[in-house]
Amino acid sequence: MENWSDIIFSDELSFEEKASQVFEYQLENNFVYRRYCEALGKVSSDPDSFPLLPIKAFKDTKVTTHPDDEVELVFKSSGTSDMQRSIHRVYDSNLYEESLLKGFKQFYNLNNAVIWGYTPGYADNPHSSLIYMIQKLIDQDNSGLSRFLPLDEPINPGAVKEVDRQGKQLTLFGAAFGLLDLLEIDDINLPSKSIVIETGGMKTHRREISRGELHKILAKGFNLDGSRIHSEYGMAELLSQAYAPGKWFSTVPWMQVTIRNPENPDEILPPYKEGLIGVIDLANVHSCSFLLTGDKGVMDKKGRFQVLGRWNPKDLRGCNFLIDED
Repeated sequence: MENWSDIIFSDELSFEEKASQVFEYQLENNFVYRRYCEALGKVSSDPDSFPLLPIKAFKDTKVTTHPDDEVELVFKSSGTSDMQRSIHRVYDSNLYEESLLKGFKQFYNLNNAVIWGYTPGYADNPHSSLIYMIQKLIDQDNSGLSRFLPLDEPINPGAVKEVDRQGKQLTLFGAAFGLLDLLEIDDINLPSKSIVIETGGMKTHRREISRGELHKILAKGFNLDGSRIHSEYGMAELLSQAYAPGKWFSTVPWMQVTIRNPENPDEILPPYKEGLIGVIDLANVHSCSFLLTGDKGVMDKKGRFQVLGRWNPKDLRGCNFLIDED
């Protein structure tokens, strides 16, 4: 069996070399992805032509290279119990945690971080990938200061002072609507070097707001400079995350994002043209690494991207090939 960790996180292999190995593995072992590629007539290992599986497949069928094996984790997208939710069966939790921690350290100093999570709407989902991610980051802190904040309660000023007293950097994670609710309880001054990382969810129970407007509200409410309000892009179907310390998201080295023509997902759109966000996440080696999301985005000339909300839902070409067969 391949040691996928050594391949995916290797500094010696190019992204294209690693992606080609993952593609061949998934073509052989992932029934759903192989059937999709065969239906499109694309089974070559040319990195520029890897088909992107519509992410809806995680709702419709079992997306895995280990259909008969036990999995170590199951992530489910948020939603009510009667909704059809995406299910991501994680065969190797150690590989996921390596991707999570290596990825976070690409952007932040985890050694000096105190991690707080405020996650209403996720706390009642035992299979939330966001809860799992924040908990793993909390577990890296030996100070005892990292935690999930109690819901519907104001931030304790004494806890904030203790983080500052110990010279730690406070990092507060939360979905947009949760952070806004937290500020409605009470504004609070966070230490000036703190970082607030919003994880999306712009549609609140009040209205939908832009990311720019959200960041202004959060900066004012927490009394922070606007540069201290960051964003994270992740989802139950992905085992890697992208981060935006400013306006644009950047990926980790084992993840690649492109913007695709929604009418022809094979076509990669030029910079500054809106389309569907396509992701190659090599950490998804045991499920599917080549995915077409339902998110609208745009890319700049440096390869960074913005998320512009959900694309207007429509049946994308190829979805009819995703139904599992006996």
